[in-house]
Amino acid sequence: MAGSSIQSVGVVGAGLVGSAWAIVFARAGVTVRAFDTSEDIRRTTAARIRASLEDMAKAGLVDGVDAICSRVTVVDDLRAAVADVDYVQESVFERMPEKRAVSEAIGALIRDDAVVGSSSSGIPASAFAEHAPRRERFLIAHPVNPPHLVPLVELVPAPWTDPAILPWLRAVMQAVGQAPIVVNREIEGFILNRLQGALLKEAWALFEEGYASAADIDLTVSQGLGLRWSFMGPFETIDLNAPGGVDDYARRLGPLYQSIAQSRANPRPWSPELIERARSERRAALAQDKLPERSAWRDRRLMALVGHRRSQPSE
Repeated sequence: MAGSSIQSVGVVGAGLVGSAWAIVFARAGVTVRAFDTSEDIRRTTAARIRASLEDMAKAGLVDGVDAICSRVTVVDDLRAAVADVDYVQESVFERMPEKRAVSEAIGALIRDDAVVGSSSSGIPASAFAEHAPRRERFLIAHPVNPPHLVPLVELVPAPWTDPAILPWLRAVMQAVGQAPIVVNREIEGFILNRLQGALLKEAWALFEEGYASAADIDLTVSQGLGLRWSFMGPFETIDLNAPGGVDDYARRLGPLYQSIAQSRANPRPWSPELIERARSERRAALAQDKLPERSAWRDRRLMALVGHRRSQPSE
């Protein structure tokens, strides 16, 4: 583990997230070995990666699709994927038995200086890597789906993670085009899903109480909050939304937000009836069999947004 460059990566779990991670590393010139326990997934991984890259090429986001694809090899067993690589990105299903088993298997096979990042979206590494060999080499590297288009990665150490890994992996992620953040200590849901959860809690409550349809609540975000949030976060947003900056905003609107928070002091779980209402509205807007098509549309829109962002000054 020296410097901020890596030569080889093992991707364990080659579904949608794992395949996207393979693109992240391969487009940066890194050799990738991808493995999945499912033969069906292994058989389709290369085609799925090529299809995504071809769409990205049309959007002007990558060049040399064949060269990128040539850096990804789908292998038939775990040892071939992880035994001699610099870094492992584990992306298996988020179920505790699978996470524990794969962490212990990976830990037994990696080099002493290799690092293992898990794509876990909410379960901390201490919950599944405690008994893994070389557990000090494990941490969370949680992406936003799809990671080859949305660059944020949350780096979350377990209590026993070697502290030297965090600055190293942050530099590695930056070098391959991602936008890593460090979560200083474990917390359920990490940063992204806790922020998303706060918005979802209010969205479900407003929908349940009949204040607006699911479609109009979505529109409030996509045509309102989301436009600003696509290039700035909540603290910068409020800093620019009052003449005197963030402290002025807090003085003006802090009491309002405190009152709103107190009105949701006892959040209720999403009931089956509420979920059915949301499902019914969403399926009326988008048939179940159209979900993959809409996901592909989402990715193309993200590609266009990424292309636009690249064409603009970062500051």
